[in-house]
Amino acid sequence: MIPLLQPLFRGDWSAYAETLVCTPSPPAGAVPVADLIARPGLLHDVMARQARYRRVQGADLRAVASAWTMDYLWALLPGAVAAASVLQHRFPLAPEHLAVALDDLGLPRAFYLCDEGKALPGSDTMTRFGPLLHQHLSPLFVTLSAQTRVPRKILWGSAARYIEGILEQARAQIGPMPGLLADHDLLLDQPRWPDGERNPMHARCGNMNQAAPHTLHRQCCLYYLLPDEDYCGACPLGQAHVQA
Repeated sequence: MIPLLQPLFRGDWSAYAETLVCTPSPPAGAVPVADLIARPGLLHDVMARQARYRRVQGADLRAVASAWTMDYLWALLPGAVAAASVLQHRFPLAPEHLAVALDDLGLPRAFYLCDEGKALPGSDTMTRFGPLLHQHLSPLFVTLSAQTRVPRKILWGSAARYIEGILEQARAQIGPMPGLLADHDLLLDQPRWPDGERNPMHARCGNMNQAAPHTLHRQCCLYYLLPDEDYCGACPLGQAHVQA
């Protein structure tokens, strides 16, 4: 774990930040994220390994790509979002500064940062989150969508749900800091970024089921298409919610 994150991720929480490592020399076999995005063969191999692992046959890899993205985001986002929002610190998360270790199944196990980045106290949300969103996630999602036909709105929906959960957990732990509230508002509640670009995470989080006090995701992540899987408890397509 990066020492900067240790005060935020103690005890049982430490596992959520151990996937971020700072080193000038990533271990052998770690894949530069820039290569994962720019070299179609690399991502194609990862999706093929994931399809075998998830026992998916045929050409439809939408659910495979969605499930892999959720694992990718969960390895990347907890430490990155906590640092950016709680600590006002920007890690170097642009693809050219980052490598990812993938296991034999294609699952992301650790991200290796070239350095610890910089403290940006008082900076605006996009100054801290811009490299992650614009330079890293956006081109990765474009490439995944082009290769597997998974809709980008599904991938951004997963990112939004994770970011919302991390910010809500931080708020529960340290209270409604103005910076946390401002980040939540801009990242998840505003339809456009400050530069006028459409915010792909706007309206991607849960909405309340009117028939019962239950929050549903706004988009299905397609996990139910994987063999022997089913709708999650918050899936908007789940029959129990459709019938409610």
